Amino acid sequence: QVKPQFESKENRKYGTFNAIVYRTQVVAGTNYFIKVQVSDAECVHLRVFQSLPHENQHPRLDGYQTGKTKDDPLTYF
Repeated sequence: QVKPQFESKENRKYGTFNAIVYRTQVVAGTNYFIKVQVSDAECVHLRVFQSLPHENQHPRLDGYQTGKTKDDPLTYF
C-alpha cells in the first residue's frame, strides 16, 4: 500500500518491490521498518506508520533510506 507513496517521493517507478525483512515498534499505533528489495543489488528501508484500528487510516510512509543492500542492518531511523 505504500509503494505509490514511495514512488511519488522518489519520482521513479519500481518494477521490483519485495519486502524481505521487517521490524515493528509499538507507539500510538505501529511503526514498521521494512527492508524492500527494488533490484538484484539494491534495497530501500521504509518506515511505515499504521494507526490504531479505530482511527481507520491507511498505512503512511513516514520515512525512507535508499542505496541499501541486503546486508545492511534494518535499524530505527
